[in-house]
Amino acid sequence: MATNNKLLALLRDGHSAVGGWCHLADSMAAEITGRLDVDYVVIDMQHGTASQSGIISMLQALSATGTTPLVRIPHQDYGLAQRLLDAGAEGLIVPLVNNRADAEAAASAVRYPPLGGRSFGPVRSQMVLGRDTEHVNSQILCLVQIETREAMGNLDEIVSTPGIDGVYVGPADLALTHGLSIKRQEPELDKLFDLVLEACSRAGTIPGIHCYSGESAKRAQNQGFRVTSVGSDAVWLRAGYGEQLALARGAEHQAAGGYY
Repeated sequence: MATNNKLLALLRDGHSAVGGWCHLADSMAAEITGRLDVDYVVIDMQHGTASQSGIISMLQALSATGTTPLVRIPHQDYGLAQRLLDAGAEGLIVPLVNNRADAEAAASAVRYPPLGGRSFGPVRSQMVLGRDTEHVNSQILCLVQIETREAMGNLDEIVSTPGIDGVYVGPADLALTHGLSIKRQEPELDKLFDLVLEACSRAGTIPGIHCYSGESAKRAQNQGFRVTSVGSDAVWLRAGYGEQLALARGAEHQAAGGYY
């Protein structure tokens, strides 16, 4: 029986979403994250440790939690993108999208014809979103990442590309490509965020961003971002365990948080 993408339904109703992020290649880590107070969980295949062979068990674990599973693909790996959708991912985050052509390629990879070029082979996804291609096309979320100077110069053409549901800001790379620090929140970075938000508002697309803490996620929501991921399983394992070990040794511990 076909289901609907809960995250997309939430966003289409005008709500905001808070998500988890998995850098660790482990189905139990995915399950733990999915059972927290999250609207979605992203499995990171760009900078995380998940392999193509191991991702099925992570998607199955997330399905068991009822949380919407998304995957960030490696740079322009659209062959893998289609396999991940066949495996049951309900949306993709596509990194380093810099222009209209990049955005069109991303949109085509996630949609069946006539809207895109995805081939038909729903080996596992038929048990999630079903086999009807029109329905599946309406339920897959496509977010493209804005991370570079080039992307900032092409914002309007990217966000207005048919099939692109929204953008997902990579703040660390956006800062680095603009000569800004990734160790602190600089005012110049906020100005870039505002430009992204304004472009999304003009196009009616969803603005999302990766956040390094719950506090920064709340701040991003107040700015207008509607998809906010909070750190990652690896970040919070390191931070939480490190804090408790510091307490055990009577030592100081750095504040928790981070993108990675």
